[in-house]
Amino acid sequence: MNADPAALTVKASASPAPPVETSTSQSRPARREDLHFESDRSLAHNDATGSLLQTHGLVKIYDGRTVVNGVDIHVRPGEIVGLLGPNGAGKTTSFYMIVGLVPPNGGQVLFNGHDVTLMPMYQRARLGMGYLPQEESIFRKLTVEENLMAVLETLDLSRKERLARCQELLERFSITHIRKNVALTCSGGEKRRLTIARSLVTMPSLLMLDEPFSGVDPIAVNEIQNIVQDLRKSGLAILITDHNARQTLELVDRAYLIYEGRVLREGTRDFLINDPVSRELYLGDRFTM
Repeated sequence: MNADPAALTVKASASPAPPVETSTSQSRPARREDLHFESDRSLAHNDATGSLLQTHGLVKIYDGRTVVNGVDIHVRPGEIVGLLGPNGAGKTTSFYMIVGLVPPNGGQVLFNGHDVTLMPMYQRARLGMGYLPQEESIFRKLTVEENLMAVLETLDLSRKERLARCQELLERFSITHIRKNVALTCSGGEKRRLTIARSLVTMPSLLMLDEPFSGVDPIAVNEIQNIVQDLRKSGLAILITDHNARQTLELVDRAYLIYEGRVLREGTRDFLINDPVSRELYLGDRFTM
């Protein structure tokens, strides 16, 4: 095979999001212009110093409507960062601009000192940007081992190196016992582990996870969280966007709350769940961890 390992086509449908219920308490900001950015003052380094990934002023306009308006985020090596926000807030669009699925109308995406704003996904992957889509990205009719080898064969490695790398990934994700099983017959958790293993074949330094907790049972959620924690220990930078706020906040070092196309809050889990504005506009009064 000679296809690029990162040249995966992901079709993201943009269906209208349902209205989000918010609190009607008297403390609710009355006007959009009353909402100002605030960050967690407990963060030792809340600037972009030493960051692997940075965005500067990302803007996206659809049909004359600005859906993302000046989003700045950063992720450091060995850090897990979340993108949160209600439906229609702009978090998914921001994430897709970082991944390379959606071209921005303004702003920059910088990765490891490179301006990747207009780079196609396969070139970003060569620099070390890994992407795990929400949908299964496996060859369903190939075996687990063949799924890994299909990507490894696109790399400039000897056969011995490919086999060693394949064995390493099989062992790392506890799928050695199903290496000869056709992917179609694997359980949901096994398919997810295989998908993550495939995304790491190229040894990225950043992994971007799109809705990793969507449609999986509680046991699988816990398994994914453990895998992500282990990846962080190896120095991998991780960016997550997911509608499941609780599972995401359990995992991240810090998160950005995006509201009406802007970053409204940045902070740790404790900062966000105790912030009145975050609870009012996104988490809800009854949210607990």
